Amino acid sequence: MIGNYFRYLLLIFLLFGLNSCVSEKEKKKSLEVFRYNEHSNISSLDPAFAKNLANVWATNQLFNGLVQLDDSLHVRPDIAKKWEISEDGLEYTFTLREDVFFHKHILFGKDSTRAVNAKDFVYSFDRLTSKKVASPGRWVMKNVSEYKAENDTTFIIKLKNPFPPFLGLLSMRYCSVVPKEIVENKEHSFRDHPIGTGPFYFKLWVENIKLIFRKNNNYHEVNREGEKLPHLEAVAITFLPDKQSEFMQFVEGNIDFLSGIAPSYKDELLTFEGTLQNRYEGKVNMVKSPYLNTEYLGIYMDVPNENPTHSLLIRKAMNFGFDRKKMLKYLRNNIGYPAESGMIPKGLPSYSGEKFIYYDKDLALKYVEEYKKKTNNLNPKVRITTNSQYLDLCEFIQREIEKIGIQVAVDVVPPSALRDGKANGKYEIFRASWVADYPDAENYLSLFYGGNFAPNGPNYTHYKNTEFDAIYTEAISTVDNSKRYDLYQKMDSLMMKDAPVIPLYYDEVIRFSQKNVEGLGINPINLLVLKNVKKLPVK
Repeated sequence: MIGNYFRYLLLIFLLFGLNSCVSEKEKKKSLEVFRYNEHSNISSLDPAFAKNLANVWATNQLFNGLVQLDDSLHVRPDIAKKWEISEDGLEYTFTLREDVFFHKHILFGKDSTRAVNAKDFVYSFDRLTSKKVASPGRWVMKNVSEYKAENDTTFIIKLKNPFPPFLGLLSMRYCSVVPKEIVENKEHSFRDHPIGTGPFYFKLWVENIKLIFRKNNNYHEVNREGEKLPHLEAVAITFLPDKQSEFMQFVEGNIDFLSGIAPSYKDELLTFEGTLQNRYEGKVNMVKSPYLNTEYLGIYMDVPNENPTHSLLIRKAMNFGFDRKKMLKYLRNNIGYPAESGMIPKGLPSYSGEKFIYYDKDLALKYVEEYKKKTNNLNPKVRITTNSQYLDLCEFIQREIEKIGIQVAVDVVPPSALRDGKANGKYEIFRASWVADYPDAENYLSLFYGGNFAPNGPNYTHYKNTEFDAIYTEAISTVDNSKRYDLYQKMDSLMMKDAPVIPLYYDEVIRFSQKNVEGLGINPINLLVLKNVKKLPVK
């Protein structure tokens, strides 16, 4: 009996030790994998189709271009180690690194890989502009007249007209380098079997379920301490479509990162002041940054004269008639900044901070009274069209604007109908947002250039001002940054005097991560960069 008893104790001890060993292995393994959820799904891993944030985040782990942006949106070297720009701003000469290699693939031959050269960029740009490929990023190259490989390490781009933001455009994932022999391989689609040069390589994609990237041990970058990047062994992406479920997975520690805030859990996680609730302090990292996204109401300018929104007085009254700070506090838990300085958002160097609009109920009432006397329309009515996601904001504005004597109707339509309607002038006032494609204020001011009328351009309001157009033309050919920024600010001020829009708020990037995540970073274009991330042992 005693012998059996000791054998029983020994068995328990061995099982306990085995479980502890397995547990320690599992813990170590979890520290090597960065896990996040993509509720919006991913439609393609081909950088030529990196048209939305979900695709951009994924392809940013797999591909590189000539240049990249740091977290302050400064252009830094990537595959190009240096470049020169001609005095007239028309010719860019890039010198490429010689130590950048494509991810391994059998089609590269016995070495399973090869170095990137300038001809690869010729092929990649040919593909980007090809009508057959039909990339949504073709517009990036619309001002390019020629590009060529002078030799293996020298790549030259010539522009039709000077365009100082061009280097920023080249940092977009659309402009990634891709290998011809893999893209044109008929065995697999490049969409779901990509080969790039990035810090991670593609391993597995079960659509709508899981996507796996593995560490690229041949990656060319090192950090400031000289350590090879990346630190992680893998990236694992899940596809839970529900934001509340995603939040619960984060709270339970099953994913490492949560981006943004959803109405379903914003009050659980944040106070009205925008700080972490007490129960999450010490458990969660939270960081914020200005986001290059301006949320606004657009006012279609080509309405009949008798329409109230045709009047500058009504447009000004609506701009001054509601409290943006109050709106942000109670509807967005103070995530964002009141849009009181026009369309150029915080986070851009040309943001002036000068207030063009603010809450002034008395001034708004004065404008409405002037309008009534001038037109004899004693009951002005306007209509705002939005989608369901922004209904709460529009209903807040509706209540506030009605207090100054303007009747407001709010129509809710599907997102697709809203996009179509604003592009074709169907709505007198429409809710919209503009997220920068590249970090330059020209991206926002192009919305008001007379040559960009929708549907053939992004001027959805059909705003037209000859002085604005003249300054815009001058600005986009001005190489000197400080002079160009002054022109941008002048345009923003001029446009806001005519009030074709009602800016609501400048958005903010907000990120939550587990306490053991280090090096995640944050930036005003909400780009996910994982090459610097480390996961530390949980204390």
